[in-house]
Amino acid sequence: MSAEQASFLLARDSLLANEVSSGLHRIRRRGYQRYVLWKNFIDFSLLWKRRWFIIAMFLGFALMTAPTPAGLTHQGQIVLCMSLISTILFASEAVPLPTVPLLIIVGEVVLLGIDPTVVAQSLMTDSVLFIMGSLMLAVAVVKQRLDKRIAWWIVRITGTNLYAISFGLVVVCGLLAAFIGEHTVAAMMLPVGVTLISLTSNEPTKVRNVAAVLLFSICYGCSIAGVATPSGGARNAIMISYWKSLFFNPEDPATNRYIMDYLHWALYAFPMFLLRLPFVTLLLAWTFKPETTDMTRSIARLRTQVAMQGPMRGSEWMTILIFGVTITAWVGFSQHLGLGTIAIAGTAAFLIFGLVRWEDINAGVNWGVIWLYAAAISLGVEMKATGAAEWVAHSMLHGMQAVNANGLFPFNFTISVLTIFVSNTMTAGAAVAVLAPIVLNTAVASGHDPLATGFLSAISSAFGYLTPAAQPAFTIVYASGYLKASDFMKIGVRMMILSFMVLMLLAQYYWPQLS
Repeated sequence: MSAEQASFLLARDSLLANEVSSGLHRIRRRGYQRYVLWKNFIDFSLLWKRRWFIIAMFLGFALMTAPTPAGLTHQGQIVLCMSLISTILFASEAVPLPTVPLLIIVGEVVLLGIDPTVVAQSLMTDSVLFIMGSLMLAVAVVKQRLDKRIAWWIVRITGTNLYAISFGLVVVCGLLAAFIGEHTVAAMMLPVGVTLISLTSNEPTKVRNVAAVLLFSICYGCSIAGVATPSGGARNAIMISYWKSLFFNPEDPATNRYIMDYLHWALYAFPMFLLRLPFVTLLLAWTFKPETTDMTRSIARLRTQVAMQGPMRGSEWMTILIFGVTITAWVGFSQHLGLGTIAIAGTAAFLIFGLVRWEDINAGVNWGVIWLYAAAISLGVEMKATGAAEWVAHSMLHGMQAVNANGLFPFNFTISVLTIFVSNTMTAGAAVAVLAPIVLNTAVASGHDPLATGFLSAISSAFGYLTPAAQPAFTIVYASGYLKASDFMKIGVRMMILSFMVLMLLAQYYWPQLS
């Protein structure tokens, strides 16, 4: 053996030899090495970021496995837990919001045992088609740059102060939404708000509060007027239908008051819009404290861009014509064709006339928001199908009777709070559909006027201000990407308290005069 070979073997045997350290020390060292190795695979910052997701899951599954309350089915218990988990995830933004509808769909199949085909069918309703079509129409309006002309028409009246522009948006949106539906107006006015924001700054983070004031002006302008007339929202038509089916008797003239016409609905509900109108901008200014109130520079840019566009082109007039025909069809034919079908037809017309490309629509529509709204409707269907919503309603009403709260104010208070709670877990139309038979029959049993109780429930269902999915107008505006889900919670609580106080005053002092 040569000297080189001996040196090599010595070095090799030294490397392969067992460690001299004691067994315990060796185990500790190897344990630490494995810890370091696993630490490289685990992102602890992500775990902290997802803490509310983990809490929501633990809480939800703990409540699912708890004993089922009397009168509630186990399926209903699961649906209520799913609603609680969804609400926590919506409010905390622990995961990207489109994740929530995906989890709802999986939960309906896995936890509730519903056939996947049935779940898929519950996702695509006319309302979802309407949301999708409205977002597509908004893309077409932006493509033709009509949003800048509409924004210019508004600021020529309001001036350049942010609060004046906010008030102008609330008034314009409200007056339109009172007659042609809040969904439609939100889709029309969203490009206007986005235009004003984008002209204020190219960096959205620098004008985040300005964006919140402008976009929530559109949201609440639409929302507060949606209860003013029967055509303002589906909830109104549902309640009118219940009054007729439950209380109208053709052989009794005294029951003619339950055939609600357009004017009488407006006499009851229009003051709700007018009384809240002056407070919306004040609440927004108090809540978001905008970075600037002087919009002079952005308005000057807007004026320059409108001037550079020159006179109205043929394609812009065609855009106005198609949009006008679509709105007219919504008002006149939606009962037969459905709002969603008309919205899709309007989008098809834009594509046929070459006013927008499919690539533009595909890039401009927030498809995650559509999933969000579809899953919320699907969960609302299960709330009704499993009896969960009815159990919540009966529990609250039994509690009211237990404390002997049968006077007018306690009764109105309970009905309104009950409706607000349910409408924040499902859409307003679904909430009214579930609660109307319960609250109307309870009103008769308690000696209260079912007409006033119906108005109370229908209007309270519009107070679902806490999540983007609570109202279609909110969903459409949320799709702009300028707002967070937590913003809806932040302003929604204050708006809910204001609306509740105004409603209680009307129910206590104004409506008895009409009866």
